[in-house]
Amino acid sequence: MLGRVTEALMPIGRFGRLCRLSVKQLRHYDDLGLLRPAWVDPHTGYRYYRADQTRDALSIGLLRSLDVPLPAIGRVLAGVDVAAVLGEVRDRMEAELARRRRALSTLDRVLTSGLPTAEVRLVREEPRRVAVSRDAGATTDISTLTSGCVSRLVAALTAAGQPPTGPLVGLFPLDLGEQVAVTVAAPAAEDVPGLPGDVLAGGVFATATHVGPYDQSALTTHALLAWLGEHGHTPVGELREVYVSDPRQSAPDELVTQVMIRIEEAE
Repeated sequence: MLGRVTEALMPIGRFGRLCRLSVKQLRHYDDLGLLRPAWVDPHTGYRYYRADQTRDALSIGLLRSLDVPLPAIGRVLAGVDVAAVLGEVRDRMEAELARRRRALSTLDRVLTSGLPTAEVRLVREEPRRVAVSRDAGATTDISTLTSGCVSRLVAALTAAGQPPTGPLVGLFPLDLGEQVAVTVAAPAAEDVPGLPGDVLAGGVFATATHVGPYDQSALTTHALLAWLGEHGHTPVGELREVYVSDPRQSAPDELVTQVMIRIEEAE
């Protein structure tokens, strides 16, 4: 064995100190196929590395310090369009940062006003014919999914010469998992090319008014669900958000949204 260990091969400990990586990390990267040792002693299993592996090892350490996921690092080391790979990582970080900022803003509102409460009333809604745009994706992307549905819906209605005649309605499942289906509907008396038609169910709805940014409407939903529980009502179907205000004409803090949940009616 000693005859194989030359100045060109470094024991894992020495190599790790040079590259600022622990022995545990190096073993993990070997197991993942991210950084294979140059030679493994068949008798002891001890790992040895070449000096020219230093750059890759240091690159792994640098990129991990920047929260780049290991699969993306593997693609970088393989020479797969480095700018594209790291650009995707940056975009995901930017989206996560935006989500965190929205969460902080909502938390600030709770700190200022306390846990949400709402004035709730019961209203009866008649079934309505609508045109819809649908999408699905990660629950963390719900704002982006909704915005995309709105854009496609308005564009198709405008192209058909049938601009929305009333507020748009967002439809969301009450049970949120890792994935979510999003629907945005607009009143439509006739078929709209490129958009499926549907009917919004009628019935008795508990409704509360949310004033503020769309991404804080979950506070009013929380208050509405709490009210339903306290008053013994069983929710049915999906959550509805009726976008009363035009976001092009109202500041985010002044947006008015009606949050609605259909309730089970006594027979």
